[in-house]
Amino acid sequence: MSDVRVGAVLIAGPTASGKSALGIRLAQALDGVVINADSMQVYRDLRVITARPTPDDEAQAPHCLYGHVDAAVNFSVGRYVADAVQVLREIKGKSLPIFVGGTGLYFKALTEGLSGMPPVPEEVREQVRRESEGLETPELHHLLSERDPETARSLRPTDRLRLQRALEIFAATGRPLVSFHGAREPGPLADRPVVKLFLAPDRDELRRRIDRRFEAMMEQGALDEVRALGERYLDTMLPAMRAHGVPGLLAYLRGELSLDEAVAKGQGDTRRYAKRQFTWFRHQLPDWQWVAPEQGFEAVMTRLNAPSDSPPPSDRR
Repeated sequence: MSDVRVGAVLIAGPTASGKSALGIRLAQALDGVVINADSMQVYRDLRVITARPTPDDEAQAPHCLYGHVDAAVNFSVGRYVADAVQVLREIKGKSLPIFVGGTGLYFKALTEGLSGMPPVPEEVREQVRRESEGLETPELHHLLSERDPETARSLRPTDRLRLQRALEIFAATGRPLVSFHGAREPGPLADRPVVKLFLAPDRDELRRRIDRRFEAMMEQGALDEVRALGERYLDTMLPAMRAHGVPGLLAYLRGELSLDEAVAKGQGDTRRYAKRQFTWFRHQLPDWQWVAPEQGFEAVMTRLNAPSDSPPPSDRR
């Protein structure tokens, strides 16, 4: 293992910013393991449409937590942390963990910990799904307002996923979801010195890269991948069914959109997501160093060789 003074390297950034390539380069240089920190790339069914590392990419360096979850699973941040802890145990003292992804909540849970949210039994989850099926999102908000008005006031009436989650917590515990906020269990990286880097490409160039990448994914078989997913007839509220590009291509396969419209929807949804990623990291994880993607490798190597008490430079955009 490379002689470095950190316990992990964390590489985040918006979609299509070059994180995966940087992770592989760092793993090769530092005897590291690339560990996924993207909530959609965990799904086995979605290699192409989520731009998961290819088999050739995975052959260049060890990769973990990619494609290890079935699309029928409602994978949570808590389950991700548990899986990451297991990987950290397995590679301890052998390789440098290099976490790569764009899911801010995963990084926050790794470094700051999780709120003590109780588990929801699968039978309760299914009961709430059956109850909410057919209800419009505002109706779901009204239902939550009747049962858990405190949490309902804190959520947008259009945020269906969080509304359903709040209903599940209330059904499982009889307590408002907001009552579980505050207390946190330490994250698995909380006591480790880590390098935290956010790749911040030029916004106009990023939008062009997103559009080109979606077109490339279509050429690589994204439509066939989504068709196979659709033939499983899974709950449309599952995270895998809401991955960027999936809803539009499913609508095309149902005859509701033209292929050009479906592609444009996937590109637009991805561009808007990238914008939200910039905003989320700026406000939620303010101590991360922001760099242009082409400067990422040098920035990590500089931090690894810096004195342990040296603060990271910042270049917010």
